Amino acid sequence: MAATLTTSSKRPYHIIVFGATGFTGQFVVEEVARTCTEGPGGTLQWAVAGRNRDRLEQTLMQAADTLCKPELKCVEVIVADVAEPESLAIMCKQGVIVLNCVGPYRFYGEPVVKACIENGAHCIDICGEPQFLEGVQLNYHRKAQENGVYIIGSCGFDSIPADMGMLYTQGHFKGTLTAVESFLTVNTGPEGGCGHDATWQSAIFGFADSASLRRIRKRFGHKPLPVVGTRIKRRGALFFSKEIEQYVIPFMGSDPSVVRRTQRYMHEEHKHSPVQYMAYVGIGGLFSVLKTLFAGVVFWFMVKFSLGRGLLTQFPEFFSFGLFSKTGPTRKQMDGTSFCLRFMGEGYTTGQDPSQGKPNATINTEITGPEPGYIATPITMVQAAITLLNEPHCLPNKAGVYTPGSAFARTTLIDRLSKHGIQFSLKNGQ
Repeated sequence: MAATLTTSSKRPYHIIVFGATGFTGQFVVEEVARTCTEGPGGTLQWAVAGRNRDRLEQTLMQAADTLCKPELKCVEVIVADVAEPESLAIMCKQGVIVLNCVGPYRFYGEPVVKACIENGAHCIDICGEPQFLEGVQLNYHRKAQENGVYIIGSCGFDSIPADMGMLYTQGHFKGTLTAVESFLTVNTGPEGGCGHDATWQSAIFGFADSASLRRIRKRFGHKPLPVVGTRIKRRGALFFSKEIEQYVIPFMGSDPSVVRRTQRYMHEEHKHSPVQYMAYVGIGGLFSVLKTLFAGVVFWFMVKFSLGRGLLTQFPEFFSFGLFSKTGPTRKQMDGTSFCLRFMGEGYTTGQDPSQGKPNATINTEITGPEPGYIATPITMVQAAITLLNEPHCLPNKAGVYTPGSAFARTTLIDRLSKHGIQFSLKNGQ
């Protein structure tokens, strides 16, 4: 049985934005509105969904004013609630793809995945929580496969740039790429910048429950992927990076988990040589280091206790040194922010045996784009959906639960992203 990728009288919408009134959801609504001409045949039928009809209508009116598109006020509204499975079923029956913007996903994600699979709607989310992502793959892959449904998680800034960037780097390396380190830098303008409370909450509960991620991985029972070439060096928890000329720490998001799952899929399904991967993020100069260390110790201590988690949740701005707030960034802050994700790879040129000697070639690639959380994330999420609708023949032959890299490796997603301001480029190669 295969779920459809085309609309019909019974399934009228290509895309349903679920959680459209949330902080990120409102920007996803605007992005869908901007890309209406990119749907199959140059049109896109879409709707918004959430718990409160009035707030959904308000979100559409706000988007109509922001984008000067009065026709958005006529976009269909569907009332659906994660606590009411019947309402989710009714929503899923009407859409080809559900864009799920309701987080934290560990609390609200599973009912949506379940409803999509049972009612033949494909599902794309912007989750950055490895425990949820890997749990969905463990528990729902077979059922999704049987029902012909594609469930593609982590389609936001976590983790499309890292996952597709790895495939881009592999594709441009002439030989066998064996190891890659990525370095993320986020530059804010004079207005500064911050993240929204929902992301902060996901981090709190993710760290507090890291044991369940270990349990999920144990249940998969995967054999370790073979190490090809020289084993990648694990750097310290804090070091000065010559590559980006600032202090860096390991990246705590879902990128390493997602990239490794893609590398496993490519190795097991397509016999590709797996690439070792480490992800880092720049934190700036010495003052930033001290601030990060202090905040990190406080955070680490407090997430272990329910009282501490309560305080962290209640006062995000205070405990994150202004990195997160309950109101999120202003549009002015977002417009002044950009990101750069650099990939530094090494490997063996064509004809060289990776089991003999050290790597003899390097490659540097780069992805640049706008503010990660609320400009780049809606772009990557919506382009993932547009790609799914337009290029069904390029997807994995069987449906199921996939990472972005596994799902979109053979599609034009990278080209589509480049047209929307997320640029992939080769800086130098062998």
